[in-house]
Amino acid sequence: MVASERLLAFAAMSFLLIVVPGPSVLFVIGRALAQGRRAALTTVVGNTVGAYVLVVAVALGVGSVVERSVLVFTALKLVGAAYLVYLGVRAWRKRGSLQAAVTTDGSARGGGLRTLWEGFAVGVANPKTMVFFAAVLPQFVDRAQGHVVVQMLMLGLVFNLIAVACDSVWGLAAATGREWFARSPRRLSLVGGIGGLTMIGLGVTVAATGRKD
Repeated sequence: MVASERLLAFAAMSFLLIVVPGPSVLFVIGRALAQGRRAALTTVVGNTVGAYVLVVAVALGVGSVVERSVLVFTALKLVGAAYLVYLGVRAWRKRGSLQAAVTTDGSARGGGLRTLWEGFAVGVANPKTMVFFAAVLPQFVDRAQGHVVVQMLMLGLVFNLIAVACDSVWGLAAATGREWFARSPRRLSLVGGIGGLTMIGLGVTVAATGRKD
């Protein structure tokens, strides 16, 4: 239902957003540093479920409006793009505090269900993901094919599959090299800085991209 070129373009943009260390990635890294691989992967599952809840909410609430109104679509896109740039600037300015954020996130301990629930809460409340779904998902929907909500759900599934893979790599890497990661504030600062610049670039791209139908 979604053309392959749209799917690939959306997957590429999703990857750029997902690979940037945001609230979900920081939480996964924190769990990995404090509790190891199992807790990190449980957190990834919780994050993914929370993110897909956002996909469903956006698809059901925004899909029909976007289908009918170019004005609403454009306004939503520009607001989302501006917020992504804002998040990128903030991430760049606070790149030096990434070490403290990781330490704080990793300090809590709990059982598997609690870890899953906390991962879900972080995933469903992630502002970066909210903005991405609201501002970017509609751009890759082909209105001529119909079934806008179904298309958005499919694109959201692609996003979540990429998120599971990327977040798992972050978690496993952090769990494997706990001491190296925890004692490398310069490396963490570099990661935060690159992430902030990437998010700014993503916001500019969203603003400049027109409707594809």
